[in-house]
Amino acid sequence: LSILLSLLVPAHTTRSPDSGGILTPSGLRYLAEVSKPHAESVLRQDLMAPPAPDPSPISPSSRNQIISVKVDKFSLTLVPDTGMRLSIEVDLGITSGPSTTKDMRLSILADLHVEMNPEGNLELVTSDCKPTLEEVQSTEEMDSKSSGSDVDKQINIEKICLEVSKLLLFPNERLMSLAAPFPITPSCQVQYLPLAAPMYSEQGIIISLQTTFQVAGTVIPLPVSPVPFSMPETESSSPSHLILAFSEHFYTSLFSALEESGALNMSLLSSLTTATLAERITQMGSLFQEDLPVVLQAATRSSPHVVLEEDKAIMKLFLTAQIGAGSSFFQSFLSVNVDVTARLHLSVTDTRMIISVAAIEDIELSLSASDVGPVLAALLEELFLPTIREEVPAQINVVLRQGVFLPHIASFTYTDVNITIHKDYVLIPCNLQLEARTG
Repeated sequence: LSILLSLLVPAHTTRSPDSGGILTPSGLRYLAEVSKPHAESVLRQDLMAPPAPDPSPISPSSRNQIISVKVDKFSLTLVPDTGMRLSIEVDLGITSGPSTTKDMRLSILADLHVEMNPEGNLELVTSDCKPTLEEVQSTEEMDSKSSGSDVDKQINIEKICLEVSKLLLFPNERLMSLAAPFPITPSCQVQYLPLAAPMYSEQGIIISLQTTFQVAGTVIPLPVSPVPFSMPETESSSPSHLILAFSEHFYTSLFSALEESGALNMSLLSSLTTATLAERITQMGSLFQEDLPVVLQAATRSSPHVVLEEDKAIMKLFLTAQIGAGSSFFQSFLSVNVDVTARLHLSVTDTRMIISVAAIEDIELSLSASDVGPVLAALLEELFLPTIREEVPAQINVVLRQGVFLPHIASFTYTDVNITIHKDYVLIPCNLQLEARTG
């Protein structure tokens, strides 16, 4: 993970990573495992397709025909500093007549790596491909050289090499899905943008990402300049398929986007009424002749802030609550500054990070303005603290209940997730799981 640190040094101020991920060697093995049936299906379709009509006068009985295709071996391994190596061995059953069958083996060795194209999307590229075809056994002695070349013509090995990346289950369309915008709320979206082509180390394929948040289709400016987060060296290779990392800056930006979209402004209905309040604040009686429910209209007065410590995520929320009465016509009589410090709980469901306010650790109330004379801080707390303590977490959790999509490629979800919160960053080791196809 120390290599991720060097990636997270900002190239320039506007483009700086605040999140990233490492696809480990065991993750590559899993991708190879789930790609094997897909590769067999693609090769079967390509190799067993009816040949084009041949104008030459050779009798049809002498034409080689592939009658079976079975992928025996399919592996994807990491080549540090370079990329990945794909190795495939395919058993072919070939017949050129009713009583003549032979087994041949097609071996494909290809070097792959991921590049960043001019559009800023990641693209899987084949840098080298070596196919070989050899006979395994035959039911009848044949001139293997001539029949082998006939098979070569039919198989069109060059075509297989041109499209070898399609044998994997994460072709370029899926890699592009990594940078798609994902909804958080109806007006707020998150997007993870790769900053460069991935790096390849013994620990895995390392990708650095910059998160942008959009409100009503417009990218919001970052609340504070991102500071690269440092990550510890791990003693051994991770058993997880993937390790995702998110900086403190990522979480502060998320809550700032929610604040910008107005999602953190809330209306809190108190159990108090103007009549019960008049018993404690005498000047209330002259303002309201009828008994009305008391409402707190809370709005953010500055950007929220998230602080990450060991095993602990804290959100600081700065609100101003207008306390008033009336449903059709709201009349405010108190303005109170409310500073909430709350602990956050993080979990992962499918490909979404679920963030919720787990417990309020501290609330500070201070009077900002009053139409009913001075009100002591102790009385403010007694009257309004229970409502704020209960309603603020509940309403924020409603906003966040859909979760925040994690960087992911289409058709894969995350399982066996283990979230650890460290000072300045969150680490999410998890396993990949191919979603079951529906329909």
